[in-house]
Amino acid sequence: MTVHFIGAGPGAADLITVRGQRLLAAAPVCLYAGSLVPVELLAECPPGARLVDTAGLTLDEILTEMTAAHTAGYDVARLHSGDPSVFSAVAEQMRRLDAAGIPYDVVPGVPSFAAAAAALSRELTVPGVAQTVILTRTAERATAMPPGEDLTTLAASRATMVLHLAVQRIEAVMAELLPAYGPDCPVAVVARASRPDEQILRATLSTIAAAVHEAGIRRTAVIIVGPALTAAQFPDSHLYSAARCRP
Repeated sequence: MTVHFIGAGPGAADLITVRGQRLLAAAPVCLYAGSLVPVELLAECPPGARLVDTAGLTLDEILTEMTAAHTAGYDVARLHSGDPSVFSAVAEQMRRLDAAGIPYDVVPGVPSFAAAAAALSRELTVPGVAQTVILTRTAERATAMPPGEDLTTLAASRATMVLHLAVQRIEAVMAELLPAYGPDCPVAVVARASRPDEQILRATLSTIAAAVHEAGIRRTAVIIVGPALTAAQFPDSHLYSAARCRP
């Protein structure tokens, strides 16, 4: 048997990959985070599949489910929101599966920052404006950030910054970014990207906190900061230039 770590995407059920959907439809056991994974995806599971909501389980309890499935010879679809490579907590699960000799693989998914950029109809890497995207979070009520990954240090590059798990600390986050980006730097907050109740806020570093509070956004949101959000005057990419495309 194999544990398939599957990126379920940002929220819309039809943003799961074809491969992920195929594996989900064949797995006799599905472990999913009920608070984050769209319930519509569970309809893809085969009849009689064991469905386990892991939202209230410890890591040990999750591994017990995987081990039991392995012993019984069952594949496991382990659904994670977004993409497993970013803020998914799959690393500690894979470490324990390695120790137990249980095989696994990973199926990528649409990350929340990509869904947010799509909702904004913006490219996060604009020629001559921003060619780097920083994906980060804050340490409030979470694992401490490693040395050198504080927002003040990261902001020095003025790259496009995407913050996860940070909207509840919007004032403190904006205050840390203000010296590097300036009060007029564009900011967007996208809550529940790709879902029917998606919310989009566009403002500046100095005004976004008030907008977030007025909208009542408290969770399931990403914050995007940087001049790429509103850039209009920029050179065309070299990718399709005449000099490059002409034989």
